[in-house]
Amino acid sequence: MKTKYLAQLFALSALWGASFMLIRIASPLLGPNVLAALRIGVATLTLAVLMRAMRHSWPLKHWRELALLGALSVAAPFLLFARAALYLPAGYSALLNTTAVLFGIFAAAWLKEDTLTLRKLLGCVCGFVGVALIVGLGPVKLSPEVILAALACIAASACYGTSTPLMKRAIGRMQPLEIAAGIHGLSLLMLLPGAVWSWPEAQFTPVALAAVAVMGVVTSGLAYWLHIRILVHVSPVAAMSPTFLIPIFGVTWGHLFLGEQLSSGIYLGGALVLLASALVTGFSPWQKWLDAVDAKL
Repeated sequence: MKTKYLAQLFALSALWGASFMLIRIASPLLGPNVLAALRIGVATLTLAVLMRAMRHSWPLKHWRELALLGALSVAAPFLLFARAALYLPAGYSALLNTTAVLFGIFAAAWLKEDTLTLRKLLGCVCGFVGVALIVGLGPVKLSPEVILAALACIAASACYGTSTPLMKRAIGRMQPLEIAAGIHGLSLLMLLPGAVWSWPEAQFTPVALAAVAVMGVVTSGLAYWLHIRILVHVSPVAAMSPTFLIPIFGVTWGHLFLGEQLSSGIYLGGALVLLASALVTGFSPWQKWLDAVDAKL
């Protein structure tokens, strides 16, 4: 993988790491239904402005494919993570989000968009261990709500992982900006009824609205466009590598802006996460050694 794409993936990790903190702030105030719909609505508006400025046409003839991609990569994950944030700390959601890579590896191999190798599976193991050390599984009282929230995060991650190789296929028929705008626009239609139902209960505080604005414009609209642009040049599994780095940034942003304490395992965990990214993406100064480890199953 070229250095510039790796740098862009790191940037995405920083943006998406912040989104878990923002979801944790906004979801209790707005409610999951309203938060997810507002976030997608702002993202759709942002991408529509870009579509107009760059003179792109809406890919209406591909609406069925975009609807499926939107449901898997936007509507379901946004709603599920927003619901989970009512009961789980942001770090837990970020940790569980790393399972998207595992789902993505098998989905990409099944769709023949990537190859399943020992190196990539080893990278997944290193990533999961590293994230666990970074986040630290602190004491959270077990309850049916907590269990359901954890399952919601895993379901959202499964949607992310499954959608990435499908997104790779869609790139052959549509431009990245058209895909990003299409999936957000259709996702908004999917979640609009729930948002209207929950609207009277939402608390539209300045903090909640500011969080929605940042998520909608930056971590959803612009970030998804960048992600799909990167996907043009790298494999689906490599494009999911930011998932391992997200908890590092999530913990960092929480420490800097919310005064949260750093995990005792952040240094060792960070090293394992960086190793995981190298194994999954294939980018490393020790490329010859990585190639020697690589073996098709």
